[in-house]
Amino acid sequence: MFTWLFGSGDKPPIFLQFRSSKTFIIIVVASAVFTDIFAYGIVVPVFPFALTERADIHEDDVQTWVSIFLAVYGAALLVASPICGWLADRMQSRQASFLLGLLALGGSTALLCAGSSIAMFAAGRVLQGVSAAVVWVTGLALLVDTVGPDEIGSAMGYIGLSMSLAILLAPLLGGVVFAEAGYYSVYAMAFGLIVLDLFLRFAMVERKVAKKWLPDLVIASSEKGMLSNEQQQHDKEPESSGRVSHSDCVELPEKFDSRHSSDHSDSSPAPISSHLSLTQRVVARLPPVVFLFGSRRILAVLWACTMQASLLTSFDATLPLFVKSTFGWDSIGAGLIFLPVVLASFIGPVIGKLSDKYGPRWLATSGFILACPFLILLRLVNENSINHKVMLCALLALIGLGLTLALTPIMAEISYAVDAKAKRRPPGFFGKNGAYAQAYGLFNMAWACGSMIGPLLGGLVNSSEGWPTATLILGCVSIFTALPTVIWTGGSIFKLRRKQQQAPADESHLA
Repeated sequence: MFTWLFGSGDKPPIFLQFRSSKTFIIIVVASAVFTDIFAYGIVVPVFPFALTERADIHEDDVQTWVSIFLAVYGAALLVASPICGWLADRMQSRQASFLLGLLALGGSTALLCAGSSIAMFAAGRVLQGVSAAVVWVTGLALLVDTVGPDEIGSAMGYIGLSMSLAILLAPLLGGVVFAEAGYYSVYAMAFGLIVLDLFLRFAMVERKVAKKWLPDLVIASSEKGMLSNEQQQHDKEPESSGRVSHSDCVELPEKFDSRHSSDHSDSSPAPISSHLSLTQRVVARLPPVVFLFGSRRILAVLWACTMQASLLTSFDATLPLFVKSTFGWDSIGAGLIFLPVVLASFIGPVIGKLSDKYGPRWLATSGFILACPFLILLRLVNENSINHKVMLCALLALIGLGLTLALTPIMAEISYAVDAKAKRRPPGFFGKNGAYAQAYGLFNMAWACGSMIGPLLGGLVNSSEGWPTATLILGCVSIFTALPTVIWTGGSIFKLRRKQQQAPADESHLA
């Protein structure tokens, strides 16, 4: 019945060339991210008003409950992300899990729309966190499958742009529509966007599926990807005895890799069991995510991601209430205040291209350093005057520029780091689908941690200690994040410097 849409046997689906193109798949993933963030952010300016009117929350307790609901979303995202990553790397189709995520998003939006109690709002946020885990893990892994690590920075720039547009438009439209048309009209926008997203996800054809009808189609592979532009290195590990220490568990892939390489000339490589002891075989069969956790490079980017998310989500919990109490703005003003933060996201694709070309280290580091002083200077905004309103917008724009400089390279660094690890492993070591979904599951976990820390750090500190203390803490978080970012993003800077120092000595020795 739907052969024209999905294809059958030798008959390809309609518009296959376009539906499986890199451009269309990037559009689909960007749309999915936009829809997810839009559904998350549309309630930001509405929640303070809806909690008092629909859930009978006292106005003095609104800040606390807003922070709690944002943290509940982060907790659900944290728990669901590794599970979604593990499943996505084992499923035949990324599209199937992509569609399941959309169903979860529809359910969460319905719960939030109909919510009239704390329990319903909490359940809606939990389901929304699960849906976000599916969308981000599967979507970003699908993106790497499509464009390959060589172009992932540029592609992530468009994802960052769609995310920032959603961050801007969701609270803006949510505030305007809530003020002009009422509560249910806000969620009508979200449901309309979900229907459009459903159409796009059904229309998409994965490139590995399209290859059945388009044999000349080029499939991106991590084996063809590139190492970081700043570092290409192979670890040299000593042979181990039969016993395995804690460090051996982390270093085992390299040891196995060196043994594999030494036997690479054989016509039929020996199985793992002929090389390794029983304990080593058990360790070698652990999920790829275990070995990813053993990489300082991965841990550094996860830390940077956590802090990036905490800085962004802290504004969700503080800005609407701050402008309401300081300037007397309504929900429309609470939505408009996010405009300066996301303006810089329009240069996200350019930053992504620079990250592909020059590496992510210095772009991400400069972003965190740039944001620090302007976060601290937010403390100067404390009067209901034109000068202070202009000052707030200018500071938020500069903070947005810094966070954009950091965000796109960080998102791309996940795939750079996984690809670097894959190049030091035998083909297929991370499984048929690689470890991209599990890596972005870790990315989501880090983002979820930040989503819990940000509202609690910003919102609760703002409530108890005041706006100046909250902005000072956010500035300190930004500058301290720059340190591990500059050291390990793109590979250890110490190893890179040693290689650069050894290169002239090696050349003189050869001469």
